[in-house]
Amino acid sequence: MDARVTTAPQDSGWRRPRLDPSMADVHRSIAVRGTTWRKATAFLGPGYLVAVGYMDPGNWATSLAGGSKFGYTLLVVALVSNIMAIVLQSLCARLAIASGRDLAQACRDAFPKPVGYMLWLLAEIAIIATDIAEVIGTAIGLNLIFGIPLEIGVVITALDVFLILYLQRLGFRWVEAFVIALLGVIAVCFGIQIFLADPVWGDVIRGFAPTTEIVTNPEMLYLALGILGATVMPHNLYLHSGIVQTRAYGTTAPEKREALKFATIDSTVALMFALTINASILILAAAAFHTTGRTEVAELGEAHSLLAPLLGLAVAPTLFGIALLCCGLNSTVTATLAGQIVMEGFLDIQLPPWLRRLITRAIAIVPAAAVTIWYGESGTAKLLILTQVVLSLQLSFAVFPLVMFTASKAKMGEMVAPKWLIGVAGLIAVVIAVLNIKLLVDFVFT
Repeated sequence: MDARVTTAPQDSGWRRPRLDPSMADVHRSIAVRGTTWRKATAFLGPGYLVAVGYMDPGNWATSLAGGSKFGYTLLVVALVSNIMAIVLQSLCARLAIASGRDLAQACRDAFPKPVGYMLWLLAEIAIIATDIAEVIGTAIGLNLIFGIPLEIGVVITALDVFLILYLQRLGFRWVEAFVIALLGVIAVCFGIQIFLADPVWGDVIRGFAPTTEIVTNPEMLYLALGILGATVMPHNLYLHSGIVQTRAYGTTAPEKREALKFATIDSTVALMFALTINASILILAAAAFHTTGRTEVAELGEAHSLLAPLLGLAVAPTLFGIALLCCGLNSTVTATLAGQIVMEGFLDIQLPPWLRRLITRAIAIVPAAAVTIWYGESGTAKLLILTQVVLSLQLSFAVFPLVMFTASKAKMGEMVAPKWLIGVAGLIAVVIAVLNIKLLVDFVFT
């Protein structure tokens, strides 16, 4: 038997035994001990790494396009998407804590190898689509603030893997601290911009009410699915199920249940913060562009240049650029970690940690950089929105396995998800699949 095989009470429900733990070099590296408050504080971090994926540059393009064209109407999509995200991310934490596997490892150990390889390929496509958005966002941010050409910005963005390697050498807590600090900068930038935009708050509140037009209007549905794809992202499901295992939460059933409670609180609070940022982008676009008749603003660079005259303050576009750059930097950190989890989990590769990160980063960044340079600055908006729709189409291939695993008593043991939660998650999975089918039908026949 493989010397790396470990045993777990739920291993009888899997086709293959569990091998190396997820992200072995930082697995259970953060202590969980002391009072209840100290234990809860120890779990602060993974949720915010996950939240980064819910406010990455891809969200900016879809939210700018949705807000400028349809005003506040699509705010309800951001809200519903966030609720879906909270449910699905809680299942990710449950899968990891109960089975000791991340989602990629669970797929490898539950399905026949051909199915596992297909799911790995789809996951890599999703990460490449994610990286395209992040490369574009970071490169545009560098251009807006420092005037660096897009092509050079793409090259600079590719070098961020060395920042990630350095942070992880310092310890995983440094990665989390870096991400949370940049999230704080983003929040301040948008808070100031929303204040300057002075939206009609009654219209904002009404924007959170559902309308059938979102489904019946193909153009609105396309943007709505883009927002969904930019919010509930496939790579985040793999990421969360891996990084939550950096906590040394114990092995007994009570310890695992306590860990699940704290991990769920962490991700829920972080995702509500992400909703605030996403809604702010859409509100800013609606207040600054839609109400002034500029209904076709989707390019990040165009939005940047229009903010100063519309908001009446020269610092507004600078704040926009800083927030975009912070989003891009944060997103590349989390996408790199997700790429590592996906490759290790599905393929069980055995390489030094630094080499694994370089390889997994290259797999995503090389095609992302090539596509970005090929399209150029003029095509970035369409490319960003397209990447989010691709993510939405890939989402079902991560969501359905997640729901299946967490609903299985054989795989989850005492921590199997309650029936009501599986019912809600199953409904979310079906809704995502149905909306994607409608999108494809509209795309083919219109």
